[in-house]
Amino acid sequence: MRSIFITIFTIFSFVAFAQNPAHGTFKRDSLLVIKKNPEKGFYNDYILFIPKGTPLNKQIFLLVEPNNTGKLSDSIEVHEKHAVYLASVSSVGNNISTELKIPLLVPVFPRPASRPLMYTHALDRDVMEERSPELKRLDLQLLAMTDNVRSILAAMNIRVAPKFFMSGFSASATFTNRFSFMHPEKIQALAIGGFNGELMLPQKEINGINLNYPLGTNDFPALFGKSFDIDTYRSIPQFIYMGKLDENDAVQYDDAYNDTERNIINNNIGAAVQKRYLKCQEIYITNNIQPIFKVYENIGHWTTSGMNLEVIKFFAGQM
Repeated sequence: MRSIFITIFTIFSFVAFAQNPAHGTFKRDSLLVIKKNPEKGFYNDYILFIPKGTPLNKQIFLLVEPNNTGKLSDSIEVHEKHAVYLASVSSVGNNISTELKIPLLVPVFPRPASRPLMYTHALDRDVMEERSPELKRLDLQLLAMTDNVRSILAAMNIRVAPKFFMSGFSASATFTNRFSFMHPEKIQALAIGGFNGELMLPQKEINGINLNYPLGTNDFPALFGKSFDIDTYRSIPQFIYMGKLDENDAVQYDDAYNDTERNIINNNIGAAVQKRYLKCQEIYITNNIQPIFKVYENIGHWTTSGMNLEVIKFFAGQM
């Protein structure tokens, strides 16, 4: 593993990390653990990875990849360890960041074992109805983190555009998909994979059945105080991919969906992952949403270097 400079610091330390702008690029891979700041709107820490070669004094894009620990734990240290690993060692996001020389933000959102039905890392409905400070509106906390990181990067002579890239795989893909429906105006482009074949749908109903969050947009005004902005959503370039052998199916588990949601999905979209993925593609295209949809033969619930390269090339085309 390459050597990475790691630090935990506060706002008063930013200037110490600024590189000499005369040299034109950031000089070493650096990993920063940014502590929570409730006054600025985020009640959880986040990780900032800055790859060697990141250009200085040139507008680039920030990449955001939500954390996905893959298990429940009441220990925030467990989730932070996995977020650090995602940011700096092994993830689609780290590959994108390293190859394109753009900074990567990974939130350290908890997934508490004491609240087993609250699937924070997939941004499920339980999360969106939560009122405790640490777990309330994780989407807005993530937006606050992206605002905060601009100040940090600016102190290092790294300028990021107002909109950002988003990437995710598995639960973090589901988080990204749902987040993009709530805040399409914030996203320059996104790429997601391994999401159980189930995408959030850009419509209020299916077969006469209301589609409330996280299935569709029927109750957006009640839940978020605004309607779904489909025109802006249509403008987001998207790369959406699944392995042909991927049968990982969170739909059938109570932490991801309740019985009502599960029955709607199984009976109207598809009870099997691959059938569901095809139906979601059909619905997106019918609604004039045109992502790049990709299926990889002989691939299950994982990615390969070739798949990562395609995602990198996709984002390179949006810079």
